[in-house]
Amino acid sequence: MTPVVTDRERWIALGLLAGVLALAYLVLVHPWWTVSLRETNARIEQLQERDARLRAQIAQAPLIARQLQAAQQRLATQPGFLAESSAELATAGLVQRLEAVVQQASPGNRSCAIKNRSPVPDVGRERYPRVVVQVRMDCGAPELATVLHALEAGTPRLFVDNLNVLAARFNFGPPEPGTGQGTGLDVSFDLVGYLRPQAATDAATSPGGADAP
Repeated sequence: MTPVVTDRERWIALGLLAGVLALAYLVLVHPWWTVSLRETNARIEQLQERDARLRAQIAQAPLIARQLQAAQQRLATQPGFLAESSAELATAGLVQRLEAVVQQASPGNRSCAIKNRSPVPDVGRERYPRVVVQVRMDCGAPELATVLHALEAGTPRLFVDNLNVLAARFNFGPPEPGTGQGTGLDVSFDLVGYLRPQAATDAATSPGGADAP
């Protein structure tokens, strides 16, 4: 005699089957298929976002090139920087400028003469490379004012820093020609100029510009 299957037994069997299928999905399908598919989709989204950023940057290339060219033109016409391309050449240029200014203020160095000029290594980490020459000279007050004004008012821009002015010691007897002795003031200062930075054109494309010193 065939056993009669009741509705309750059918529902129990269907429930057990559904549980077995769910367990099989969690054990066999979900770790190997669903998780991997989600990771792949996430990776695809990341690559799409990266591709969009790269395309936007490539599209801005002509604008960046024009900005770079404009920045290079502005940099070339700025009078604030020294013309030389290295600290050694710039130091020699500063010394020549100093000697020419002193010669103009006191022909023959009778009332103003340079006693010492020596380069000072730049150990700072400023935005623009500095070139520094340490100067000491004997000078009269009018000639000193003329020298300082000529140095700071000319082109390229130079700066006088650490200025010290003391009364000079007077020697008995007439001063020796060309020494500036007996002129009244013992002067020392740092003559400072700024090199045009090699990386300035690279920085010109970044947000925010840089002004000349």
